[in-house]
Amino acid sequence: MSKNQATAAVAPPSIHPLVRAVRERVAVAVVGQDEVVERILIALLTGGHLLLQGVPGLAKTLLVNAISKAIDLKFGRVQFTIDLLPSDIVGSEILDQTSGAFRVKKGPIFTNLLLADEINRATPKTQSALLEAMQERRVTIGDQSFTLPAPFLVIATQNPVEQAGTFELPEAQLDRFMMCHRLDYPGLEDETEVVRRSLKLGLKHQDGGAVPRSAFDALGEGHTVGMQELVECMQLVQQVHVSEVFLDHAVKLARRTREHPAIDLGTSPRAGIALVQAARARAFVHGRNFVTPEDLFALAEDVLLHRMRLTYEALAEGVNGRAVVRELLESAA
Repeated sequence: MSKNQATAAVAPPSIHPLVRAVRERVAVAVVGQDEVVERILIALLTGGHLLLQGVPGLAKTLLVNAISKAIDLKFGRVQFTIDLLPSDIVGSEILDQTSGAFRVKKGPIFTNLLLADEINRATPKTQSALLEAMQERRVTIGDQSFTLPAPFLVIATQNPVEQAGTFELPEAQLDRFMMCHRLDYPGLEDETEVVRRSLKLGLKHQDGGAVPRSAFDALGEGHTVGMQELVECMQLVQQVHVSEVFLDHAVKLARRTREHPAIDLGTSPRAGIALVQAARARAFVHGRNFVTPEDLFALAEDVLLHRMRLTYEALAEGVNGRAVVRELLESAA
């Protein structure tokens, strides 16, 4: 069989309408960032939590807002600051002056999609308020336990820890994020298009006055995809085939992080689970019903890097975490 015949014999991937619809809706307000949109879709389709890291101004918050507009999900946002309290997130018991009894006032965490904006600007005590919710999908207020809505997903943004006013997330919380994606500055063409679009936004008239429109105003109202469509796609992701060979590679890759001499803290078994589940969703996003080694290589850094801690000696020698992950992948190839 010739190369052309072999290519023709393979059916082209069929991208699901939900994936197309979400990408098109996000593209209205966000230029480029296709990889980030893919990661958000993976998180939505698997119920895994996502951490977006990057300097201010890279459209992290805008991206999550665009997704919330595209899919008919209940959306909540918490702006993390140093004076934020755990009760500001999960809720609290308040005294009813009429009856003299305490009643529960639920916090913004009772939603489908929670944006934890600049999560590392809050104190560790406040950050820990998300631990139970992210792992068990429930919260405890007083002596009562409440189940969170389904689906429930946390997408958090954080600034690099070197910036002023930030607190490093504890390992226990980092491990609960399926992926941590690091955003880079846009390319020249994309950045030029961002500026060009800003010139066309115009004014928003209200209350007899006007203010310049922002990219958030360009998102518009109304949802493109319904909850039922999302649930159906989540079910299709569960049917994506994962071979025993792929499973073996994913588990061994996670285990090798505990043996590498430059790594002080390796990944937990959650890393292997996250690799396989995320690979399933990525295959679905790309129109396949089976995972491939490409999925493992594409997702390894986002799944593993935030779960690893390098030794002091390695850091002193200038060893880079990304280089270690690449080394682990090459040794597995």
